[in-house]
Amino acid sequence: MKQIEVVAAVIVDEQGCVLATQRGYGDMKDGWEFPGGKIEAGESPEQALRREINEELAVDIHIDRPLGTVEWDYPKFHLTMHCFQCHVTHGQLTLLEHEQARWLNPGNLLTVDWLPADLQVIKLMHNA
Repeated sequence: MKQIEVVAAVIVDEQGCVLATQRGYGDMKDGWEFPGGKIEAGESPEQALRREINEELAVDIHIDRPLGTVEWDYPKFHLTMHCFQCHVTHGQLTLLEHEQARWLNPGNLLTVDWLPADLQVIKLMHNA
Protein backbone atom coordinates (compact mmCIF):
# COMPACT_ATOMS: atom_id res chain seq x y z
CA MET A 1 0.00 0.00 0.00
CA LYS A 2 1.22 3.51 -0.82
CA GLN A 3 2.56 5.44 2.20
CA ILE A 4 1.98 9.20 2.55
CA GLU A 5 3.55 11.28 5.33
CA VAL A 6 2.01 14.68 6.06
CA VAL A 7 1.76 17.39 8.68
CA ALA A 8 -1.37 19.07 10.01
CA ALA A 9 -1.89 22.33 11.89
CA VAL A 10 -4.47 22.68 14.62
CA ILE A 11 -4.58 26.47 14.45
CA VAL A 12 -6.11 28.03 17.55
CA ASP A 13 -7.13 31.69 17.86
CA GLU A 14 -7.16 33.98 20.91
CA GLN A 15 -10.66 32.80 21.88
CA GLY A 16 -9.69 29.13 21.75
CA CYS A 17 -11.49 28.43 18.46
CA VAL A 18 -9.95 25.96 16.01
CA LEU A 19 -9.63 26.45 12.25
CA ALA A 20 -11.30 23.82 10.05
CA THR A 21 -10.80 23.91 6.27
CA GLN A 22 -12.80 22.24 3.50
CA ARG A 23 -10.81 20.51 0.76
CA GLY A 24 -11.25 22.02 -2.68
CA TYR A 25 -9.61 19.27 -4.75
CA GLY A 26 -8.79 15.57 -5.06
CA ASP A 27 -10.53 12.34 -4.12
CA MET A 28 -11.61 13.74 -0.76
CA LYS A 29 -12.90 17.06 -2.11
CA ASP A 30 -15.45 18.74 0.19
CA GLY A 31 -14.24 16.85 3.29
CA TRP A 32 -13.15 18.94 6.27
CA GLU A 33 -9.58 18.77 7.50
CA PHE A 34 -6.89 20.49 9.48
CA PRO A 35 -4.70 22.38 7.00
CA GLY A 36 -1.25 21.08 6.12
CA GLY A 37 0.35 18.83 3.57
CA LYS A 38 3.17 16.58 2.48
CA ILE A 39 6.68 16.73 3.90
CA GLU A 40 9.21 17.37 1.14
CA ALA A 41 12.66 15.75 1.00
CA GLY A 42 15.04 17.35 3.48
CA GLU A 43 12.31 19.08 5.50
CA SER A 44 11.55 18.55 9.16
CA PRO A 45 7.85 18.20 9.98
CA GLU A 46 7.92 21.70 11.51
CA GLN A 47 9.51 23.23 8.39
CA ALA A 48 6.98 21.46 6.18
CA LEU A 49 4.09 22.73 8.30
CA ARG A 50 5.22 26.36 8.17
CA ARG A 51 5.67 26.12 4.38
CA GLU A 52 2.35 24.36 3.75
CA ILE A 53 0.33 26.80 5.88
CA ASN A 54 1.94 29.74 4.12
CA GLU A 55 1.18 28.16 0.71
CA GLU A 56 -2.43 27.24 1.60
CA LEU A 57 -3.51 30.13 3.83
CA ALA A 58 -0.96 32.94 3.22
CA VAL A 59 -0.12 33.28 6.92
CA ASP A 60 2.86 32.61 9.15
CA ILE A 61 2.39 30.39 12.18
CA HIS A 62 4.14 29.64 15.44
CA ILE A 63 4.14 25.97 16.43
CA ASP A 64 3.10 25.85 20.07
CA ARG A 65 3.42 22.12 20.71
CA PRO A 66 3.21 18.70 19.09
CA LEU A 67 -0.12 16.91 19.56
CA GLY A 68 0.95 13.49 18.30
CA THR A 69 0.85 11.38 15.15
CA VAL A 70 -2.20 9.79 13.53
CA GLU A 71 -1.89 6.61 11.46
CA TRP A 72 -4.85 5.91 9.17
CA ASP A 73 -5.57 3.49 6.35
CA TYR A 74 -7.56 5.01 3.50
CA PRO A 75 -8.64 2.72 0.63
CA LYS A 76 -5.74 3.80 -1.64
CA PHE A 77 -2.95 4.67 0.85
CA HIS A 78 -1.68 4.62 4.43
CA LEU A 79 -1.47 8.08 5.99
CA THR A 80 0.98 9.14 8.69
CA MET A 81 -0.04 12.61 9.91
CA HIS A 82 2.12 14.57 12.37
CA CYS A 83 -0.09 17.08 14.20
CA PHE A 84 0.86 20.32 15.89
CA GLN A 85 -1.06 23.00 17.77
CA CYS A 86 -0.24 26.41 16.29
CA HIS A 87 -1.32 30.04 16.19
CA VAL A 88 -1.09 32.67 13.46
CA THR A 89 1.69 35.20 13.97
CA HIS A 90 1.47 37.23 10.76
CA GLY A 91 -0.83 37.69 7.79
CA GLN A 92 -4.51 37.59 6.92
CA LEU A 93 -6.05 34.15 6.35
CA THR A 94 -6.60 33.72 2.62
CA LEU A 95 -7.99 30.47 1.20
CA LEU A 96 -5.64 29.55 -1.65
CA GLU A 97 -6.52 25.83 -1.90
CA HIS A 98 -9.63 25.28 0.24
CA GLU A 99 -13.30 25.94 -0.57
CA GLN A 100 -14.11 27.41 2.81
CA ALA A 101 -12.91 27.66 6.39
CA ARG A 102 -14.63 27.95 9.75
CA TRP A 103 -13.47 28.83 13.23
CA LEU A 104 -15.09 26.28 15.54
CA ASN A 105 -15.21 26.51 19.30
CA PRO A 106 -14.20 23.28 21.07
CA GLY A 107 -17.83 22.35 21.74
CA ASN A 108 -18.72 22.61 18.03
CA LEU A 109 -15.82 20.68 16.49
CA LEU A 110 -18.10 17.89 15.29
CA THR A 111 -20.44 20.22 13.35
CA VAL A 112 -18.49 19.69 10.10
CA ASP A 113 -17.94 16.46 8.14
CA TRP A 114 -14.30 15.72 9.05
CA LEU A 115 -12.23 13.31 7.01
CA PRO A 116 -11.61 10.08 9.00
CA ALA A 117 -7.95 10.75 9.89
CA ASP A 118 -8.80 14.29 10.98
CA LEU A 119 -11.41 12.92 13.38
CA GLN A 120 -8.52 11.12 15.06
CA VAL A 121 -6.75 14.48 15.47
CA ILE A 122 -9.72 15.71 17.52
CA LYS A 123 -9.20 12.73 19.81
CA LEU A 124 -5.51 13.70 20.15
CA MET A 125 -6.57 17.24 21.08
CA HIS A 126 -8.75 15.95 23.91
CA ASN A 127 -5.94 13.72 25.22
CA ALA A 128 -3.20 16.36 25.03
